[in-house]
Amino acid sequence: KEPQRGRTNTAEIAVFSPTSSNEGEETRDQIHSQLSLNLPGDQELGITRLSRVSSQFLPADGSRAVKVPSGNYELKYSYLSQRGYYPDALDKANQDSFCIHTPFGTNPDDHFFGVFDGHGEFGAECSQFVKRKLCENLLRSNKFHVDAIEACHAAYLKTNTQLHADSLDDSMSGTTAITVLVRGRKIYVANSGDSRAVIAEKRGKEIVAVDLSIDQTPFRVDELERVKLCGARVLTLDQIEGLKNPDVQCWGTEEGDDGDPPRLWVPNGMYPGTAFTRSIGDSIAETIGVVANPEIVMLELTEDHPFFVLASDGVFEFLSSQTVVDMVAKHNDPRDACAAIVAESYRLWLQYETRTDDITVIVVHINGLVGVSEQAFCSRCISFNPASILRPPVPQVSEATGSESPLAFSLSSRNQQARHDLSRARLRAIESSLENGKIWVPPPPAHRKTWEEEAHIERALHDHFLFRKLTDSQRHVLLDCMQRIEVQPGDTVVKQGGEGDCFYVVGSGEFEVLATQ
Repeated sequence: KEPQRGRTNTAEIAVFSPTSSNEGEETRDQIHSQLSLNLPGDQELGITRLSRVSSQFLPADGSRAVKVPSGNYELKYSYLSQRGYYPDALDKANQDSFCIHTPFGTNPDDHFFGVFDGHGEFGAECSQFVKRKLCENLLRSNKFHVDAIEACHAAYLKTNTQLHADSLDDSMSGTTAITVLVRGRKIYVANSGDSRAVIAEKRGKEIVAVDLSIDQTPFRVDELERVKLCGARVLTLDQIEGLKNPDVQCWGTEEGDDGDPPRLWVPNGMYPGTAFTRSIGDSIAETIGVVANPEIVMLELTEDHPFFVLASDGVFEFLSSQTVVDMVAKHNDPRDACAAIVAESYRLWLQYETRTDDITVIVVHINGLVGVSEQAFCSRCISFNPASILRPPVPQVSEATGSESPLAFSLSSRNQQARHDLSRARLRAIESSLENGKIWVPPPPAHRKTWEEEAHIERALHDHFLFRKLTDSQRHVLLDCMQRIEVQPGDTVVKQGGEGDCFYVVGSGEFEVLATQ
């Protein structure tokens, strides 16, 4: 969608963020053009499906850079969000959303990044609601400038309360939230759910991934025990359906769950079935311990931190934190890193599943930071008991120095390894295809294109009055049928009355055109 000026409203704090393809909200100057584009890798299964189901966001100029004056360094960032592929719901909206505020508020040293992974029938709406309100609540907090940790904690809880009170039905819908506030040389990471933040750290010649958040799921022993104390039944779908003994814990590690993770259920019902233990919204799940209280980590940046990444679980389902860091390290431009991560995540989803999740990633390079020899971690993780589970508990603070992962000082858990096994649905699809003598692959577009070509076409369509009012589905059809034709100077591209007489031409400046009949 074309960037527009936000309305002036004295009752609202002016904030901005990229919106999903089904969101009509207006944005500010900092929002770049949002392009539906295809990613390279035509030889890889499923990647060609991107052109039909994509709902991606990529800055028109690739990346954006902002200064952090007090630290005398630069943040260079890019982002990408890919709508999931659901065979039974090809038009399902992208329930992921994200926001980037540079600067955040009036202080040029404050910058804010967030990823929100919606779920449930109204997941997309919950994700957009939280994306807006969380930033507003944080900026309005009277503690924002003096105690960022307490301000973040309060903003998450207030946003959760506002979502409950809104007309939007969040009884069985909600969103996860992973946010990073950059303030000078420090970053504050707040997490509620199973999206993730990771920072790269140089250790000699190696670049090591350091998790700045730990996924809040029943795989974590502390979270498992907490929700059980709140009355939750924790069972896999196999256990719910009677295929496995419900009295025996049948899951061990996330990488071995074959697509059937432990879920949370009310004591005497078959709902809500959440695979996470914290989120914003989900008012029914909240009664069994699924709370919005974030785990918050503060890290002081050093010259040994080249970049950090925020992403939804669509990335980390099959990619480990270290793999993501390794992929980013291979690219000088964060835009290229985002494209590579989304493409590989999409490919792995279709390798191990018959669908893909929504996939969203933000990559932020930290350039020019020098003169800091020691880093410090401060984690403020919330302790719960059954009596106070729905009340804001008093945060507990522990501090340490060194390069160890910050959450080591408050939690014994670690993020689980990425999955590397086929789901049963994928196995059934393979078995069925083998019986029929055919291998299942997602249907490809008529003419394959790189994401650069998709981007050029998108710009041309947007700039031409004949195509400005196309719907997303009409645009996808048009992109599919467009064919790349290489020509030489002086070649006749089309003749009046001949084949291709009624068509639109996009010139690349190197005697190449994209045409459709």
